[in-house]
Amino acid sequence: MDYSNYSTLKIEMLDTGIMLLTLNRPDKLNAVNRAMLDDLADLWAKLRHDFDTRVVILQGAGEKGFCGGVDVKEGMSEDLMHAPGFYEYQTRLAELQLDMRKIPQPIIALIHGAAAGAGFSFAIASDIRIITPDARFSAFYINVGLGGADMGSSYFLPRHIGTGRAYEFLLTGRFMKAEEAMQLGLASRCVPRDKLLETALELAADIVNKEPLAIRCTKEAINQNLDCAGLESALNMENRNQLLMVMHNIHKGKERPFA
Repeated sequence: MDYSNYSTLKIEMLDTGIMLLTLNRPDKLNAVNRAMLDDLADLWAKLRHDFDTRVVILQGAGEKGFCGGVDVKEGMSEDLMHAPGFYEYQTRLAELQLDMRKIPQPIIALIHGAAAGAGFSFAIASDIRIITPDARFSAFYINVGLGGADMGSSYFLPRHIGTGRAYEFLLTGRFMKAEEAMQLGLASRCVPRDKLLETALELAADIVNKEPLAIRCTKEAINQNLDCAGLESALNMENRNQLLMVMHNIHKGKERPFA
């Protein structure tokens, strides 16, 4: 896959199939403009069919923070001042979170500083979050005259931290500090800034050492079963995956296909 033509993203391929993906507009707190929207949509589409890339580590460039949201200057452009144009733009933004769930690679988000608006949605749509003590999260949308539920926030946040606290953050738009994020289970680990990437790489290496198909099936099962009708549906997905893995291991010639 060719990932060399992005103007707002920096892509580095590290050892054993680990992609380091950097939102690269540090002078704008990595705010999402049209170019970044196009770049991310193209990247996620390619990753769905990239079997060499095994894990994606997502971070924001610069010292200010992970991502400050959508570039508000573009929000005043003429083509967004009527309903059809804005709806098209809004739909494309929202689909980025769905695309993140559809790719087979686990996404490890590294959050330092602010993750607000779109940055918040990117963080909670990722599979694992590692944060620094200065990390701050805010759905923020309601603070700028929009509905507090946007870009997947009303879907992901209640599932991560429960509906009671999710109501509070989405209705107020207030910032969740790093300590709260850890207490609520939103983040897996909180480490000093200089240990952020190192910690992610250790975790990514552990994932990469597993059978690729098993990792893909596990991410798929978790995502599907967040929405399943009940236990029976969840078990059906798990049973399908286990059968697939045993047959896969037999095909590879393992003497003990489920050991």
